[in-house]
Amino acid sequence: MPSFAVILPAAGQSSRFGGGEKKPFLPLDGKAIWLRSAELFWKRPEVLLVCVVVSPDDLESFRLRFGAICYLMGVEIVAGGAERFASVANALAFVPEEVDFVAVHDAVRPLATPNLIDDVFAAAVQRGAAMLAVPVADTLKRVEPDTNRIAETVSRVGLWAAQTPQVFRREWLLDASRNRHDIANPITDDAQMVEACGHSVFVVPGSPTNFKITTRDDFELAEAILRSRHPKVETTARAPFDEDAKW
Repeated sequence: MPSFAVILPAAGQSSRFGGGEKKPFLPLDGKAIWLRSAELFWKRPEVLLVCVVVSPDDLESFRLRFGAICYLMGVEIVAGGAERFASVANALAFVPEEVDFVAVHDAVRPLATPNLIDDVFAAAVQRGAAMLAVPVADTLKRVEPDTNRIAETVSRVGLWAAQTPQVFRREWLLDASRNRHDIANPITDDAQMVEACGHSVFVVPGSPTNFKITTRDDFELAEAILRSRHPKVETTARAPFDEDAKW
């Protein structure tokens, strides 16, 4: 069976979310968002390592809050870099050579399902690199940044919105990470780095519910989906037995 390591980048600033606490560490229906994302992987038999990457500023508080569960579940805590690709590079240093594939999954994307992970893992094993994505359904408009005037309606034919996990042969991702400074355009995901090294990355159909929590609205929607998937059963107290009751 091919083996996998999973990297969970959680070192972002959460600037679009607002509030005092960063998104990955907020409780989502009673459990930290990053923890819900990690749970998708650490019980899988083919996953040998899970790394969570946090900002150096958050390391101390993260270890105080989550160090025990990380120790029990074998999660490696890694200091992040200034950018996402630097954080992934830091985590790759902890991935053993015997691991065949590395999956990178957003720490704030906690609603992936086992079937989706099965599908993208299998596609990566078959083709070397694969990622979840969904076809773009909405009409796309290119807008002038200064005036908000619509400059162009963009055809959505062939356009897919990227999701995670994104899964790669370990040596492909290592090579891409080492050569990331040669990429002229801003790096927005790990597949972009692998593509720049000449490797093909294949899309596996994802799900609209496998979204990244970016805003407060996303958070509320994620909480509603979790509760719908795992409804809490209300129990009613049984009335005391009445020996004089007539049956």
